[in-house]
Amino acid sequence: MAAHFDDLETLDPSLRESRLFERLPRFLSETAAKVPGLRDWLSGIDLASVNSRAALARLPVLRKPELLEMQAANPPFGGFVDPAALAGARVFMSPGPIWEPQAQGSDPWQAARAFFAAGVRRGDIVHNAFAHHMTPGGYILDEGARALGCTVFPAGTGNTDMQVEAVLALKPQVYCGTPDFLKVILDRAAGLGTPLSSFRLGLVSGGALFPSLREEYRSRGINVLQCYATAEFGVIAYETTDKGGQPYPGMVVNENLIVEIVRPGTDDPVAEGEVGEVVVTGFNPAYPLVRLGTGDLSAVMPERSPCGRTNMRIRGWMGRADQRTKVKGMFVDPKQVAAILKRHVEIARARLVVSRDGERDVMALHVEPAEKASLDTSAIEATLREVTKLGGTVHLVDPGGLPNDGKVIADERDYAG
Repeated sequence: MAAHFDDLETLDPSLRESRLFERLPRFLSETAAKVPGLRDWLSGIDLASVNSRAALARLPVLRKPELLEMQAANPPFGGFVDPAALAGARVFMSPGPIWEPQAQGSDPWQAARAFFAAGVRRGDIVHNAFAHHMTPGGYILDEGARALGCTVFPAGTGNTDMQVEAVLALKPQVYCGTPDFLKVILDRAAGLGTPLSSFRLGLVSGGALFPSLREEYRSRGINVLQCYATAEFGVIAYETTDKGGQPYPGMVVNENLIVEIVRPGTDDPVAEGEVGEVVVTGFNPAYPLVRLGTGDLSAVMPERSPCGRTNMRIRGWMGRADQRTKVKGMFVDPKQVAAILKRHVEIARARLVVSRDGERDVMALHVEPAEKASLDTSAIEATLREVTKLGGTVHLVDPGGLPNDGKVIADERDYAG
């Protein structure tokens, strides 16, 4: 039995990198000619020069709030879709609302290789419990499973008793859906006196697969893996296993995607291992998104996966990067913290901590000095006030003293009190 979905998964990393960045300039030029939103967003940039990670990092990050504004001003897609690609395609509306089209071809969201890594094979029956209305979740997994040669039952969400009936009749080997809904189905079946025994594999997304829940599924004979997916790109990364089905740490980045991790509120890539916002560039000609900030936090893992796949590994979903918060009635944004760091190059890292002093909001900027640098806290406090229009204190932290969790703004106020 093949160990990998295709030869792309075991490419030499430098060859994969060179191929991606050979494709990118041509892709940008061709799609910008057809997609006015992309052309306007990258106006003034020599697209032919975007042929390396360093060159890509000089492009602006497009974040969801900006995309929402563009779509509101120019509905439905903000000019980011090739109209010719919509013929015969589906379109979706995700919360926001953000509109997304389905790309042409088989498995446009690249979900098949995530199923394959989870142990799913041609001929398996898949019980697809993702929603199939408005949002693309159900179709992302449906297209991937069918491209792999599976039979798919579009179960959707809810109607638990009917889902149990369907499993009893079809005897699917594979569940796909949110991590917790499989337990709802299994528990309901057990409560009805009709325990389900056909499931042996699962591929889940859309929520955290907690270790205790994964172990409960294993105790019931079901090996469940997870993938990280978004409506815009489909499967961005996926888990892999050893020969015994035990998951390796992290997730392998999908082929044909360029993933960066940037400091929240900035366009700047972070060092390997540092937590930051996941930024993705895809090669979908129908919906060409370049450096789209997902708003999710993760970090690059330095080693290759023991499974033999050679692409970058990330640590999986680690929370949200959008840490914008309101202090004394005014919003404070990670971009403002980034602006402070740009004015004070002697600061290596910073975190703005918001707390309460009695009934009053207070801010403290915790800062790590750059190597061999000394910090003038009074000058930094003045910059903090100028940038945020709010007063705050500055606290010095030893190098490496700030947690590596991607937080630029930490809201430590107790909202339950």
